[in-house]
Amino acid sequence: MGRRRGGYSRDSRPDCEQVRIGLVVTPEQLPLAYEVFAGNRNDSTTVEEMLDLMEATYGRARRIWVMDRGMVSEEILESLRARPAVYLVGTPRAMLRKCERKLLDGSWEEAQPGVEVQEVCLPHGTGERFLLCRSGDRVEKDRAIVEKMASRLENGLTKLQTQIRSGRERSRERAERRVGRLQERYQRANRLFKVKISESKDGLEMDLSRNLEAEAWMSLQNGCYLLRTNVRDLPPAELWRTYIGLTEAEAAFRELKSPLGLRPIYHQKEGRVDAHIFIAFLALCLRRSLALWMERSGLGTAPKKLLEEMRQIHSLDVILTAKSKTEIRLRVVSTPEESTRVLLHKLGIRLPNRPKIIQNVVATLAR
Repeated sequence: MGRRRGGYSRDSRPDCEQVRIGLVVTPEQLPLAYEVFAGNRNDSTTVEEMLDLMEATYGRARRIWVMDRGMVSEEILESLRARPAVYLVGTPRAMLRKCERKLLDGSWEEAQPGVEVQEVCLPHGTGERFLLCRSGDRVEKDRAIVEKMASRLENGLTKLQTQIRSGRERSRERAERRVGRLQERYQRANRLFKVKISESKDGLEMDLSRNLEAEAWMSLQNGCYLLRTNVRDLPPAELWRTYIGLTEAEAAFRELKSPLGLRPIYHQKEGRVDAHIFIAFLALCLRRSLALWMERSGLGTAPKKLLEEMRQIHSLDVILTAKSKTEIRLRVVSTPEESTRVLLHKLGIRLPNRPKIIQNVVATLAR
């Protein structure tokens, strides 16, 4: 079986075996390296291995390790401090409770239009700095997520309440289990409702009401997140810009998984699985190099559109046999349309405007 194991699946496919992949990229999303781990490994357990790999491959340069909250634990942070290493990481949402007053009346600094940051003091005992961030775009996104979950949770609880009142649900134990499953499924919204199931002489009863205090707190924390770091010499706005580079790395990983066909992997043998991942990684290297080339040429960063435009260019090899029985190969390239010629010009690419004699490399090597 090798590294193919069953484990937590973000695609909701616990029936499928999987492998875990750690991708290392530069701030410009240029891929540097990758590692394949067993499919039942937790994200946080791969951190130490990846740190050792990076330091062994690229040396102990002064770099900032940026990780989201799912990758770190207190043990991982303690290990980073012992190396010593510089880090900037996300924190669990529950830690926002410690910054409630700052959310209400703190002194915010604009990191970029629509994003505010402020440094807060938390009694943590490690000498770390904590950075409170608030994004206008994330406010709307978080609100939409919570409202959607709250609506579905309320529908489920109301349905249960109706069944209890009609007598179709008479088991308190079963009803409480159903409430627990609903709250687990819609965790972001489970504090918005107060649920109480009790028994009386008339049978089972269920009280359902909105938690107004939780609603006010949820509205206040929408779009907010807390970062922690041991970086000393960067101001809050610069720290935020460093952390947001993580989204660029995540974008590269998403690009690797779906557009470049990393998944699903249909191979069964481990060597073929490794080869599949390696080819997808090479494709990502080429794709990101093309995206940077386009960006520097003022053409955006969408290689897919450029490649679709380039499909109209065709190349034809004309093979002529001379009297000496020597093959002469002439390569002829079609003339592109005006819009494609503009793209080629901006990229600095010149198509051959006359037949070009080329060598049959395969035949030459065969001899």
